[in-house]
Amino acid sequence: MKTIKFLLQKEFKQIFRNKAILVLIMVMPIVQLIILPLAADYEVKNINLSVVDQDHSPYSRQLISTITASGYFRLQGYHPSIQEAYPLIEQDKSDLILEIPQGFERNLIREGKQQLYIAVNAINGTKAGLGGAYLTRIIRDYNQDVRMEWIPPTRFQASPAIEIVSSNRFNPLLNYQFFMVPGILAILLTMVGGFLSALNIVKEKEIGTIEQINVTPIKKHHFILGKLIPFWVLGNVVFTLGLLVSWLVYGIFLQGNLLAMYCFIWVFLFAILGFGLLISTYTDTQQQAMFIMFFFMMVFILMGGLFTTIESMPGWAKMISRLNPVSYLITVMRMIILKGSGWIDILPHMGIMLLFSGILNGWAIWNYRKTS
Repeated sequence: MKTIKFLLQKEFKQIFRNKAILVLIMVMPIVQLIILPLAADYEVKNINLSVVDQDHSPYSRQLISTITASGYFRLQGYHPSIQEAYPLIEQDKSDLILEIPQGFERNLIREGKQQLYIAVNAINGTKAGLGGAYLTRIIRDYNQDVRMEWIPPTRFQASPAIEIVSSNRFNPLLNYQFFMVPGILAILLTMVGGFLSALNIVKEKEIGTIEQINVTPIKKHHFILGKLIPFWVLGNVVFTLGLLVSWLVYGIFLQGNLLAMYCFIWVFLFAILGFGLLISTYTDTQQQAMFIMFFFMMVFILMGGLFTTIESMPGWAKMISRLNPVSYLITVMRMIILKGSGWIDILPHMGIMLLFSGILNGWAIWNYRKTS
């Protein structure tokens, strides 16, 4: 215990000696947590729409007004022909083109049908798909309103109607920030713990103090614990500040068991810090450690379920995500913070995280013993 106490005193003195780094550790995650959820919004809005209205009738003007009033579309302008509107799509100034042919109102009244032409800029598949779906739905609703004007509903409907009443659980207002904030907090916690621990032992190698430590009677697991615990404490401070920011800025309240959340964070920090220390034992310079950690961090982020659900990934990607500790953290944080999950719900994830923690830290201790 005296040995670990000595090592902890040494590590904390080194951390608090560099005031700038300490401020960055505390301030940068908070600033990122405030800014990133506001920018990482996957709701498609302000879709640029160009209109080719060759009818200029009350019905066509009413349709255009209905589309622009929906709040999804931003009218770029009117064009006399489809050939003049196409260059706007080629220049990425328009996302969709709606062509209303001549005789739109006449054919709609006389024949009861009329075709419209929609051209979609599909370079961004998500925006193109949603934009086309929004426009098609608005036109369909407009068509239904026109039919209701022509054929007033009778007192007794001839055909049966099914009424659907939906209820949104866990995120009633469908606020996308509620979905993103827990995931971004998980990524920030991973970055702080992973990068700091990855640079720790290798820093001792660069400045030459590792040789002095190796000739002391300090045991290898005591050395690893001395490197791990200070950043484990800092990780808990960063997570607590993140929860406060989530509450004060976004109004996200922890719905589940607070102790269960912290217990999972404690185990996760041991796992990710052990992973960083493992990288540090394999590298000789801080530059090497940073590049290797950056490689794994990109995998953790892109295959952790932050932006895309793991269920929608191909089979090989799902297998890799099972080896990604960040994916379990993001899942558990969303379960506890948004769904109100408790101990029973997170036990399978807790077991896997304990396994990660044991393997990574044991590997780091073994490899340090081998190379010392």
